Amino acid sequence: MKEYQKRIEHIKVHSDMTVDELIREFGKCGVFGAGRVAEAVDIFYEMVSREDTTTYLGLAGALVPGGMRRVITDLIRDHLIDVLVTTGANMVHDMIEAFGASHYRGSAIVDDAELYRLQIDRIYDVFLYEKNFSMYDERFIELLDDLPSRQMSIREFLYEVGKRIDDPNSILRAAADEGVPVFCPAISDSAIGLDVWRFKLKHGPTFFVEAFADLDDFMEIVRKAKRNGAIMLGGGVPKNFILQAMIVVKRGGYDYAVQITMDRPEPGGLSGATLEEAKSWGKVSGRARAVQVIGDASIIFPLMVAAVRERLAQSKPRR
Repeated sequence: MKEYQKRIEHIKVHSDMTVDELIREFGKCGVFGAGRVAEAVDIFYEMVSREDTTTYLGLAGALVPGGMRRVITDLIRDHLIDVLVTTGANMVHDMIEAFGASHYRGSAIVDDAELYRLQIDRIYDVFLYEKNFSMYDERFIELLDDLPSRQMSIREFLYEVGKRIDDPNSILRAAADEGVPVFCPAISDSAIGLDVWRFKLKHGPTFFVEAFADLDDFMEIVRKAKRNGAIMLGGGVPKNFILQAMIVVKRGGYDYAVQITMDRPEPGGLSGATLEEAKSWGKVSGRARAVQVIGDASIIFPLMVAAVRERLAQSKPRR
């Protein structure tokens, strides 16, 4: 029972402490959400510190319109993630900002029928003017007209799109510049899919996107990596796309795994499946450093990134 004799140290907060100092206080406490956030930071830091670990980031939910765009872009620019798996919607909102529009602070307590009359789209308490969405549609369809006339995987398609975006703060542009592959397995479930469909109706099949070709690329990345580590913000398609590779590659599961989610496993939804459950499938190794943090990713992940960056600044970065 010695392992259960470690005392809880009460969190001490002082006026000039850094983010990482606060996280280390969480770790001294070691329980509840604070303990799990501290463990998640330790795991993330170890992942990005090792030269032999390939790091995957799963991006679900409305995190780009929720203010997380620069966090993701800067991680890509600084080579702190190697692979991005995302929903199509997050890349749509990335391009909306890249094309010069903005998201606005709104309210979750509002007459949505009135918003419809005013042509304002709502994402909880984020507002987006419909005219800006229309501008995005127009600009993106113009961009599609410049794509090469050939068959591409979704990853290649998003790379070609990213090359044609001027905004250096764009996630897609940063990924294209830094050679970070972006996988979007449910790309048709977004305005990207609707715009490509409209484009093909008008112009015919000038280019072809082969969805299953992404599996070749993703499996090869996982297979070649000596170690694999995943940070998953939310669940859904990005989470499963990342984890399912281990069923095929047979590497015994991810060596590191962190999931930040508000979901619960009891309803049986895949987004709520725990990392412990993933071990039964061989998706996460039984020896993995893994933690599931129940909380808001828009709060927890920036804190994690800030703490890891502090640690990296005091040590030798991976590359």
